[in-house]
Amino acid sequence: MKKLLLILALALCAVVLVTAEGTSEPQAEAQKVFLFKYANTQTESHPRSKSMLFFKEQLEKATGGRIKVELYFAGTLGGEAEVLDMVATGTVQGCRGGLFERANKKYLIYTLPFMFENTDQVIKLMRSDWGDKINADAVKNGIYVPACGVAGGFRNITSNVKPITNPEDLKGLRMRTPPIDMTLRTFKALGANPQQVAYTETYMALKNGVVDAQENPFSNAVDMKFYEVQKYLSVVNWQLHPDPFYVNPAWYTSLPADLKAIFDSVAESAMIYSDTIWLNSEKDYFYTLRDHLQTNTLTPEATAAFREAVKGVWQSYVDDGSFTWDDLNAAMAIAKGK
Repeated sequence: MKKLLLILALALCAVVLVTAEGTSEPQAEAQKVFLFKYANTQTESHPRSKSMLFFKEQLEKATGGRIKVELYFAGTLGGEAEVLDMVATGTVQGCRGGLFERANKKYLIYTLPFMFENTDQVIKLMRSDWGDKINADAVKNGIYVPACGVAGGFRNITSNVKPITNPEDLKGLRMRTPPIDMTLRTFKALGANPQQVAYTETYMALKNGVVDAQENPFSNAVDMKFYEVQKYLSVVNWQLHPDPFYVNPAWYTSLPADLKAIFDSVAESAMIYSDTIWLNSEKDYFYTLRDHLQTNTLTPEATAAFREAVKGVWQSYVDDGSFTWDDLNAAMAIAKGK
């Protein structure tokens, strides 16, 4: 985390330098105010939202008010799919959340089951030239991504039926999943019965027995109070999600050159800040869940059994052309510092 904080400080210095450099835009452009409406489904106290409060403060300050930021939290403008559609059409200028495969299928590489040993590996990959290329290629699908971070720590499972101690425990379990292809393929491979339920509707689905279980980082499970309607927490550390910052490309293109540079620098700083506070907070969120739920952690032998059970998921994406083994080998080499 010290490295992340250092990077954050350097990125903020870059913002200052960009702001301080001479601006040669025409007078009319220099006086124009650009509105950036942003939304996510988490509450204002969630790390993702806190990082966007940081983004608003820094961007408005660095641009001298030439970009005004409006923030909408807790799904007030709609669910993740609805808001991403709004970003694509320009009704909303930015959002963060799931559905990253719509921006670039190669974001799914970050989500391969049991690919990473720790969060430092995925952050290293995201901050590399390899990660920058994935962000840049999202514009081909109508989304501009100035920066990407991690959506919390590893994803783990809560259940009302039983603890998850081995792959067999998932067979037939009605598992709430986000509408992410990697997640659906993984839990189908493990014999679960995936149910696509909107994030904002998951609490009631668990409470009413529409689904038996769900998987999320500790932070999301606490933020949505899933512990009130679940009995068991199983620490399986099966997957991490990327957290691309989605921006409407037409809005971004309309900015003068100096504001584009400032926007990109502040976006990068905000995502580093998000990674820092989000990952640092995961331990506290875990303690909250542990205080409410019967908790177990996979043994190394069980983790190996899960990895063996899902190895076909990796191959299935190579087979359907989403990415190649060269892509995967390059990603793993960067992540593991080889």
